Amino acid sequence: MSDDDLDLNALNDDELVEQMGDDLYDGLKEEIEESTRILLDRGWTPYDVLTKSLVAGMTVVGEDFRDGILYVPEVLMAANAMKAGMTILKPLLAETGAPRIGSMVIGTVKGDIHDIGKNLVSMMMEGAGFEVVDIGINNPVENYLEAIEEHKPDILGMSALLTTTMPYMKVVIETLVEKGMRDDYIVLVGGAPLNEAFAESIGADGYCRDAAVAVETAKDFVARRHNMIGARANA
Repeated sequence: MSDDDLDLNALNDDELVEQMGDDLYDGLKEEIEESTRILLDRGWTPYDVLTKSLVAGMTVVGEDFRDGILYVPEVLMAANAMKAGMTILKPLLAETGAPRIGSMVIGTVKGDIHDIGKNLVSMMMEGAGFEVVDIGINNPVENYLEAIEEHKPDILGMSALLTTTMPYMKVVIETLVEKGMRDDYIVLVGGAPLNEAFAESIGADGYCRDAAVAVETAKDFVARRHNMIGARANA
């Protein structure tokens, strides 16, 4: 039976969630939109649709990307399909005040106009339940400051693909230090020419090799931060 003949409405909830995982993996945008609406019509909460179908499906995509089974074009298609589902869920999630893992401001640094990696990180982070504000490319330090003042994220993400623009990440971090704001944010950096040693040398909290690693690293840091806050509150 081809996917064209498949009546998504005829599937029970478990089968539909499984099918959504397959459709996400294959980057089938319209099917994801339809399935998202079906689950909502069946009384699923927006948060459950997000976590049990979209996030669960994107987790598999992220793992296979990390392991070299999937490549950037396929992941972008999957992320695009997920975004279609997210477009339906976002206003509903805002209304219900659903819990989210954390938030992130992300952008490519000044002098650099590359954005495929950054876009992939944004999509995968949204797919993992983070709220993401993407400030685009070629960002001077002022843009980062403005965005973090406005959105108060947990994480600041910076991307660079050129060796000539990498040092600008240090400028942003040093500005945060000067303003006494550095400890308020988890700073993650990524991009092809970077490595762990560079991230450490500029004072970033972590280096993310790719989008799948970015999600894992972000989750880890945010969980640790919440635990520390919780411990302080109970002290």
